[in-house]
Amino acid sequence: MARKDQNTLTGKQKAAILLISLGQDLSASVVKHLNEEEIEKITLEISGMKKVGASAKEEVLDEFHQIVLAQDYITQGGIGYAKTVLEKALGTEQADVIINRLTSSLQVRPFDFARRAEPGQILNFIQNEHPQTISLILSYLDPSQAGQILSELPQGMQAEIAKRIAAMDSTTPEIINEVEQILERKLSASVTQDYTQTGGIETVVEVLSGVDRTTERTILEALEVQSPELAEEIKKRMFVFEDIVTLDNRAIQRVVRECENEDLILSLKVSSEEVKEIVFKNMSTRMVDSFKEEMEYMGPVRLRDVEESQSRIVAIIRRLEESGEIVVARGGGDDIIV
Repeated sequence: MARKDQNTLTGKQKAAILLISLGQDLSASVVKHLNEEEIEKITLEISGMKKVGASAKEEVLDEFHQIVLAQDYITQGGIGYAKTVLEKALGTEQADVIINRLTSSLQVRPFDFARRAEPGQILNFIQNEHPQTISLILSYLDPSQAGQILSELPQGMQAEIAKRIAAMDSTTPEIINEVEQILERKLSASVTQDYTQTGGIETVVEVLSGVDRTTERTILEALEVQSPELAEEIKKRMFVFEDIVTLDNRAIQRVVRECENEDLILSLKVSSEEVKEIVFKNMSTRMVDSFKEEMEYMGPVRLRDVEESQSRIVAIIRRLEESGEIVVARGGGDDIIV
């Protein structure tokens, strides 16, 4: 198949040729990352391809390889860096083709440049901005970055910022573009805009997971006064039952002693093998045997009952943490045990 023929292929056709070329095992690994609609479309393309020429396979694989390289370069240093490297390797014309093809099919999140900057550097530029502006920027950063910055902001602002991130739904491209340009000038970096929905409960939970325990406590206490329902919803998502694997043995033993056996049995029945193993390791042999027997003869259980039991256990874990009886690993340095 000649190059001009290959260039007339649709994206779905190229994806189908790529999967055929990769073979069954590698293709299966790729397909696992696609949604049902994408799988259906590509499957139809593959089923309709009776024969794929060697030249078509080679050119599609070559295009895929170039795009992967370009995306890797973007991750390392942004669009500008990727284009510079590709120009040196392939020439200006081919580099433009690859970058245009990549950016037309893949969106780069706003504030991409900021995610490669030091948290302290970003803090210096945004700490005097309006809380809504700070919230917008933090919601687009990596949670660990945003958590570090939130920890360093004045305590009087922290809860307000967290509340604004949680309430944020979507932001117009014009506002994102304006804020980006201001920060871009300050950090002297390149950026690509997109239409992206951000913020919300999950975002603020991820951000708070990256702050130190003192900052988290301060923010949640303030939110309990300003917005009790929001504070409670955040607390529920900060630590889930499966996170029990992050506790040390002494903490798990303490939790086991505090919990009702019925709640533990119900929660463990549907938990992962990793959770069962670490909890059973911190029980007596007699208790483990009793639990396993109960779980075996329990039969089907209602999801609502399991969730209620797990919620009670999580509440106990948070209470023990609040009282200083156990330590839950978090960002920052106040959890270091000496």
